[in-house]
Amino acid sequence: MAQISQPLAEQLRPQSLADFMGQQHLVGVDKPLRIAIENNQVPSMILWGPPGVGKTTLARIIANHTNQRFFSLSAVSAGKADMREVVKSAQNKKPRTLFDTEEDENENGTILFLDEIHRFNKAQQDFLLPYVEDGTITLIGATTENPSFEVISALLSRMQIFVLNSLTPDEIKQIIERALRHMEIDMAEVGLDFLSHYANGDARAALNLLNNAARLYGSGGIITLEQVKETLQSKHLRYDKTGDEHYNTISAFIKSMRASDADAALYYMARMIDAGEDPKFIARHMVIFASEDVGLALPTALVVANEVFRAVEAIGMPEAQYNLAQGVVYLATAPKDRSAGDAYFRALEDVQQYGNLEVPMHLRNAPTKLMKELGYGKRGENNSNLPEKLSDKRYYRRDES
Repeated sequence: MAQISQPLAEQLRPQSLADFMGQQHLVGVDKPLRIAIENNQVPSMILWGPPGVGKTTLARIIANHTNQRFFSLSAVSAGKADMREVVKSAQNKKPRTLFDTEEDENENGTILFLDEIHRFNKAQQDFLLPYVEDGTITLIGATTENPSFEVISALLSRMQIFVLNSLTPDEIKQIIERALRHMEIDMAEVGLDFLSHYANGDARAALNLLNNAARLYGSGGIITLEQVKETLQSKHLRYDKTGDEHYNTISAFIKSMRASDADAALYYMARMIDAGEDPKFIARHMVIFASEDVGLALPTALVVANEVFRAVEAIGMPEAQYNLAQGVVYLATAPKDRSAGDAYFRALEDVQQYGNLEVPMHLRNAPTKLMKELGYGKRGENNSNLPEKLSDKRYYRRDES
């Protein structure tokens, strides 16, 4: 069996369109992105699609086909200083990587590949705008989120959006078969079918699982279905933003704050951030928690949570981790009072059960003489501000606070 060193997905990353799997609606014969590549007329673009469908690979192939310098940054960790270096290199036509020593006179330009572009805040995206506009760089952004919500309109209007689809089981199967040939091992057909479907359209997930199975069981030259399933049992749960682990972790995060356990809350937040969760998703739940759980016990908690959310938006990662950590400890250690929210939902139950009951006369607007004569705006025997049927109800119960 071939020695496995660097990640299998990296070893097998296609270098040309001929080897690229999937996305035929974009890179097939006479399709728009293929035409742009073949004509060396590649626009700045956003590649929008789920994980493991070839966004990074396609960006690298574009750079190879069009002979452009290629710089790759992740919005999770990159800042303005990193982007400034790329722009400076593009303007001065410096070597394409730190390891090159000579300039290639035939290079046609500079591509900046920005993974998870939705993580950049407005100020960071604004910085790129003039260099995209004047052609200093060709920006290729990759995102799993809807760019309409996450990318500023000024930048979005200067970029073309290409939507990538999840890979089909047949496409995943072909990728796995290529990997098996590369590793010089075999896999039982039932194991191959299982893995092709389990990957759920994510080639990276399939290759990572195959890599782990090969490490554990590949010495015999063949991997069985049972061994693939055993590999699933032996690895950590994969954090998937649409899967069970996503909901389990955010639930654990909220319940830890509810239990005033700052240590556990910080741990679950760290797990989410390390796995690539959108920090704004975490901050939004903190804003909800401030009213739902802290509530009237410490009304300023909502102010703090809102400011954490604003800071995450304005500063971005990785610095916003400090804002999130401060907010989580504040909320976890704050006193708790759910009485306001509970009162609202008790009122909502009556609204849904009884519909629009008549508003008491003394609460109605009386802009005309006739309305006043009919008793609008005049208090009667019922002193309750609730409809008569609900006059004895008490939704907000102070003894709960």
